[in-house]
Amino acid sequence: MQAPQSTVDAGEIAKFEAMAAEWWDENGKFKPLHMLNPCRLDYITQQIAGEFDRDLKTAKPFAGLRILDIGCGGGLLAEPMARLGADVVGADAAERNIPVAQIHAEQSGLEIDYRHTTAEAMADAGEQFDVVLNMEVVEHVASPVDYLTACRQLLKPGGLHLCSTLNRNAKSYVMAIIGAEHVMRWLPKGTHEWSKFITPDELYALMRDAGLEPVDRKGFVFNPVTWSWKLSDRDLSVNYVTASLKPA
Repeated sequence: MQAPQSTVDAGEIAKFEAMAAEWWDENGKFKPLHMLNPCRLDYITQQIAGEFDRDLKTAKPFAGLRILDIGCGGGLLAEPMARLGADVVGADAAERNIPVAQIHAEQSGLEIDYRHTTAEAMADAGEQFDVVLNMEVVEHVASPVDYLTACRQLLKPGGLHLCSTLNRNAKSYVMAIIGAEHVMRWLPKGTHEWSKFITPDELYALMRDAGLEPVDRKGFVFNPVTWSWKLSDRDLSVNYVTASLKPA
């Protein structure tokens, strides 16, 4: 199935354009992602290592793998993937994110191919990757199934797709909207729209419709006592992550 020209939601892109310069401020508007990042990276690296039989104890375990971080923002995931030896492309529809990511990568001594583009445009150009990272993006697009279809087209046969998003229920509204945006003020009000959140079962169905095979899902659970995140096999009530494969 041919993906449409673009699933980009201009209003959603504008929100992140306005915050672009703050990507690497650990106490700024992206503080929640900096706090979540170690937990996200744990899941991502374990999934990639398991799927491609890589030893994470080696210096460059992801050498030879081509990884796309779609919706890369300032490079919070792209940079660790590059340090692990992968050939990384970071793509974002918010143009102002790209120079921020490029400058930080240069300062860090990393070579990352950052591009202002969309999943659909890259799919139309015939780009192919071993892994597509699709983290906290699907809840911001205009058509999730078309966007996921483009992600599937970007994968090589047998490729791995990792996707995280927010569940849609009363708890996620309290935690992600009221808590993060209004009480803690970690994010500007209006960053998320609760109606666009996607339940795990809905996301699995969307993935299957897009031609992907879901193989795993875990919850990201925040502990307010230790002020840290952990992975959970059972609690997918707010933030969660999934793994799926493109049929070989």
